Amino acid sequence: MQLYSYTFLLIFSLFSNLVNGQTNKIDHSSWDTLLKTHVDANGNVDYEGFFKDTITLSNYISELGSNPTSNTANKNEKLAYYINLYNAATVQLILDNYPTKSIKNIVKPWDKQWIKVGNKTLSLGDIEHKILRKMEEPRIHFAINCASFSCPILKNEAFIASKMEAQLEQATKDFINDPKRNILSISKIEISQIFKWFKKDFTTKGTIVDFIKPYTTTNLSKKTSVKYLDYNWSLNEK
Repeated sequence: MQLYSYTFLLIFSLFSNLVNGQTNKIDHSSWDTLLKTHVDANGNVDYEGFFKDTITLSNYISELGSNPTSNTANKNEKLAYYINLYNAATVQLILDNYPTKSIKNIVKPWDKQWIKVGNKTLSLGDIEHKILRKMEEPRIHFAINCASFSCPILKNEAFIASKMEAQLEQATKDFINDPKRNILSISKIEISQIFKWFKKDFTTKGTIVDFIKPYTTTNLSKKTSVKYLDYNWSLNEK
């Protein structure tokens, strides 16, 4: 009788997980290893080297697609899932069209729907605009990478839920203080087009300067003027 009761409870639990969309937590270690192997500390990517590990990359993306985040997953788990998926899929897109000088040489790189997530097929644009930006976390713009020089660098480590706050803070600080991508002075800041394209995301609690100020030692003020730099879409290749 006890065996039957245990079996019933096990089946009921499995059924409940399926109904609620619950899945096993994703292991991002394979993606972490790929990044450590093929991306340097400055975010430069060895795409030719990545070709040696295309099966590992493809399997990782497939694993994510087969195990979408559950309804009960917390915000950090969802952020880790979709940030890593976006970055891994971007690398895959470049490899599929390599050699290329720029992601913009690829036809509709952000609009083509080819990324499987459960029973849905998404584009990079879907992941960025319909999922990540909906989480109301502006720092995601410094975590996702568009395979271009002016983008925030592709970090050589995977994002994970338990470290998400620290990783997002560091990514934001690194990008804002990178003189190749932003030039900061007391009187004027010359900053990335990212701050212009997604101004709505950065100004929910103040101005662009207000958002940047906590991440720099430069003494910015309300009188600091803002100029946007040209965007370099050259491939972020070693």
